[in-house]
Amino acid sequence: MLHLDQTVPVDPRFPLSGPELMEIFEGLALTFGLAEWQLSLRIVDDREMAELNGQYMGCLGPTNVLSFPGDEDWLGDLVLSSETLVRECWLYNQDPHEYTVRLLAHGLLHLMGHDHGPEMEALTGLAVDSVRLDVDEAFRRLFPSV
Repeated sequence: MLHLDQTVPVDPRFPLSGPELMEIFEGLALTFGLAEWQLSLRIVDDREMAELNGQYMGCLGPTNVLSFPGDEDWLGDLVLSSETLVRECWLYNQDPHEYTVRLLAHGLLHLMGHDHGPEMEALTGLAVDSVRLDVDEAFRRLFPSV
């Protein structure tokens, strides 16, 4: 089960609602074989992300997603910066839904014990392909009144 904690007003350009995030996590749980999963997703702004990144990772400035592993009953906590996500979508010319899936899959893989490298990149790509919207659904989300 996903526990969503949205502590800041989300940037109006943030691409997804709570139910859409839940849909992504259900798809990722299926893709990665996590039948029973418990984790939290906290959506923050760049200021809070920079503080967390400095405190826990020793890095300066915000990042897109951070993972904090839990224990056997709690997979862990993900923290996503809505401002960084929106900015990176624009900078890298990424579809917001697909890029959100990519970041959340990346964070989830860290919670599952994976480190950066070819295996993690392949699993992230598999997750994006598995949770990707079909063309008709993407069109309906972009143009709901058509």
